Amino acid sequence: MAASLHHPSIHDYRQSVPSWWAASAGSPVSAPRLEGEARVDVAIIGGGVTGLNAGLAIRDAGLSALVLDAAPIGWGASGRNGGFCCLGSSKLSWPAIIARFGLAEAQGFFRLQVAAIAHVRQRLTDFAIDADAGPDGEAIIAHHPRAVADLAAEAELYARAFDTKCQLLPQSEMKPRGLFTAEARGALLVPHGFPLHPLKYVQGLARAAAAAGVALHGESPVVSWTREGRRHRLTTPTGSVLADRVAVATAGFTREDLHPGLAGRLLPVLSNIIVTRPLSAGERAEQHFDTLTMCADTRHLLHYFRLLPDGRMMFGARGGISAAPAAEDAMKARLERDLGRMFPAFAGAKTQYFWRGLTDLTFDLLPHFGTLDDDSAHFLLGFHGNGVAMGSLGGTLLGRRVAGLAVDLPVAMSRPLRRFPLPFLRQTYIRAAYAGFNLRDAVGR
Repeated sequence: MAASLHHPSIHDYRQSVPSWWAASAGSPVSAPRLEGEARVDVAIIGGGVTGLNAGLAIRDAGLSALVLDAAPIGWGASGRNGGFCCLGSSKLSWPAIIARFGLAEAQGFFRLQVAAIAHVRQRLTDFAIDADAGPDGEAIIAHHPRAVADLAAEAELYARAFDTKCQLLPQSEMKPRGLFTAEARGALLVPHGFPLHPLKYVQGLARAAAAAGVALHGESPVVSWTREGRRHRLTTPTGSVLADRVAVATAGFTREDLHPGLAGRLLPVLSNIIVTRPLSAGERAEQHFDTLTMCADTRHLLHYFRLLPDGRMMFGARGGISAAPAAEDAMKARLERDLGRMFPAFAGAKTQYFWRGLTDLTFDLLPHFGTLDDDSAHFLLGFHGNGVAMGSLGGTLLGRRVAGLAVDLPVAMSRPLRRFPLPFLRQTYIRAAYAGFNLRDAVGR
């Protein structure tokens, strides 16, 4: 089986990510290649928010921990996402979750998501991480008249099922609130969540983990995973680790050949971001968009966007099939067209940064916390584009579980991670899904 469903360039760990985050995060964290042989209680594969939070929890439990990342720390999804610390991690709707698992389980899953946001806030405080945290709340903007009724139904469900009061804004209030787009027909203001600088957050976690005694090794991809009795041997190009237990925290960059128990079980999909030059106060006033609140629209292939603290516009979108370098110019041009259509006053703002990355989908569209082989190897995967919050608290829970401590999880996260049917057709599935989503987005369904 191929190591990746995508063009190999997306896994070129030597290539720097030309993001605004990388340009503005400051000095990278020291994480030298693993050289020679190491012996450790727990080896963690993946040095993003999940793996680093796991490492901190493992050290809190009194065990030794070592992180192996295929690239420099923060190179993957944790350091290149949109910086939305928000509700999410599932692409399954709340009505579908309630129908499948019952109201009580859905409420537990919702409470865990709220707790995950608070967990990140606490991490920023505990470790004095200045990650440019923004205001509380998220605006979900109706891109089509039909979507307004859907937002009203969502507000009613949040109040009835989750005791969460959201505010429904009519189109007439979008300009006064500084939330206007040319497509906006209304918005739902959800009180939970906040934006941050994702790479500053990851680097802060990495420094905290290193200070706690977690050994960090970047540029150390796991090229072989074997067993030596009850222990695990993880081999990298320049070293190896013998560990009693293993935690897997590789998200969208999980390679198909990492472990047989993970092959065919994830669908890595592309997400894409542009960042403009700083916008003037006049441009923001002309557009009636000057909020620092994080925003997304109601499309299935959604746009996610927000003003950054220095006035730049960060504008992202799901979509795109090919990760080949030759496909980048077309995707960048599409984002610029979408930005200009939705924000006419920003149409002339030069794009200064463009980058792409992978997020991970599962067959049932839910995050999964599971076990490989036996009770000595565990994983947390499947964030569906919203891993900042759940990846952080989930990483702490992963660390506790792999350390042998009890962890209480909702059923929605703890069921077996299924293989995709005919997994070699996963790219075909996503092509068909995207075609359908584009049609539905055009008519607001």
